[in-house]
Amino acid sequence: MGNHQEIRGDKKQRIIGTIVGWVLRLVGASLRIEVEDKSGLLRGSDNPILWAFWHNTVFVLPYLSLTCFSHRKVVVLTSASKDGAILESAVAVFGIGAVRGSSSRRAVAALIALRKAIKAGRDVCITPDGPRGPRYIVQPGVIKMAESTGAPIVPIRVEFDRCWKLDTWDAFRVPVPFSRVSVILGEPIKIDLGLDTEQFEQARADLESVMQEGLDDI
Repeated sequence: MGNHQEIRGDKKQRIIGTIVGWVLRLVGASLRIEVEDKSGLLRGSDNPILWAFWHNTVFVLPYLSLTCFSHRKVVVLTSASKDGAILESAVAVFGIGAVRGSSSRRAVAALIALRKAIKAGRDVCITPDGPRGPRYIVQPGVIKMAESTGAPIVPIRVEFDRCWKLDTWDAFRVPVPFSRVSVILGEPIKIDLGLDTEQFEQARADLESVMQEGLDDI
């Protein structure tokens, strides 16, 4: 019973998550979001993709999905913890689905669920350095997912005009209401099937290099 509640989230966590979701909507509605699209997402491509955000920039993801990508169906990977339950309810406010799991808990079940989501035509949002870092270091999961599903990775860079930086492992960014946010959708990166160990590491390092471009706090 305890594990089941933790995976689904109890009533208190769902209420907190819903409140957080509406706060995100209110703050998001005040932001001036500018999008530079090198990926073709805004032109209405129907093929599922993997959205790759750094963990400290995902504050704007739900509102971005609601406003710019309302024509796309999205799921996010969240942890199997209580925090993950809160996030699941928060993104539900924006019509975003969630798959519960992490690198250490329910990993296999989460991977299967994400593959099913992609097969059903849904995009998957992944934070390559999450859930606990190191910051700005791409973990192998996103490469494995892209290799096994054929879905391309779209690296997404978020730049805040003004933001608060929290005292967390990733220095999580919270944009100041009514500030400007620039979002750059990078060119899709396709990962070939059947990479050997050296090729896999090169693909991981290449994605990391692309996503680290323009960062001033590495």
